[in-house]
Amino acid sequence: MRQFLGLALVLPIALVGGIYTPTHRADAQVQTGDSNALTLRSDVQEANSQTGVVTARGNVQIDYPARQIKATAAQAQYFSREARIVLSGNVYVLQEGNSLRGENITYLINEGRFVALPKAQRQVESIYIVSDPVTSTEPTAPSLNPEPAVEKPANQP
Repeated sequence: MRQFLGLALVLPIALVGGIYTPTHRADAQVQTGDSNALTLRSDVQEANSQTGVVTARGNVQIDYPARQIKATAAQAQYFSREARIVLSGNVYVLQEGNSLRGENITYLINEGRFVALPKAQRQVESIYIVSDPVTSTEPTAPSLNPEPAVEKPANQP
């Protein structure tokens, strides 16, 4: 009976805790100056209409298909008036196969430029895809004269 009474008291508390625990992620779509959507996902988001700043915290993911950018970070702030995004906390950015890692990375949207800073006593890491000039594995044929030279016999003037 005592175990049943304990379970009867604990079970409603556990169920109420389960009901009020947030289980969804916050999503926001930001319209950039060139009218292409940038999707921002995170555990928590706050927007301040007076300052024009959107702050996202916890498991931040950014998807910007117009510029082929995907990014992850612990926190992101979108400054709409300055058209810039500041990512912080173990930041990883992927664009067209090129990647960038750092502790703080700022993306200047209008310039299409990243500025990355490392953690103290660390470095920023960039990996770029460099395309080599196309090299042919077939031997090149000597150039041919379309009209072959005709030799005249030696006894003709």
